[in-house]
Amino acid sequence: MKQIFFTLMIVCLSSCSAKLNKTMDTTKEKDAIKLVMKAQEDAWNRGDIAAFMNGYLNENDLVFIGSRGLTYGWERTLENYKKGYPDKAAMGKLSFEILELKPLSNEYFYMIGKYELIREKDKPSGYFTLLWQKVNGEWKIIADHTSG
Repeated sequence: MKQIFFTLMIVCLSSCSAKLNKTMDTTKEKDAIKLVMKAQEDAWNRGDIAAFMNGYLNENDLVFIGSRGLTYGWERTLENYKKGYPDKAAMGKLSFEILELKPLSNEYFYMIGKYELIREKDKPSGYFTLLWQKVNGEWKIIADHTSG
């Protein structure tokens, strides 16, 4: 599983080898990505999985890597979230902590972070790596590797 993820990351990094545009304001781009993460956190905490999914690329190219393996596509990822978190109690209260956020090119950033889910009977937590792409002026997650 880890080999697949790291192979994916190497391929993505290779395809993102274009140099950063010197005029790109990385602080502005990082802030825009952080706003997407905050919107996802808020949507989750309202129990709105559909709004949470707005942070992901709505295409079949989206890849989610979790404890059950690889999932391709926005619709399948949404279905898995709905199955795994059928109600607000199962969803709990989510918080993200961004540990690293670095540009790979003008169109791609990668992020490493931690998540914590507080529920009545447990507090699952773990780490994630996200690959972001700027699509039509908006930052979208195109690959998500989450482990708990």
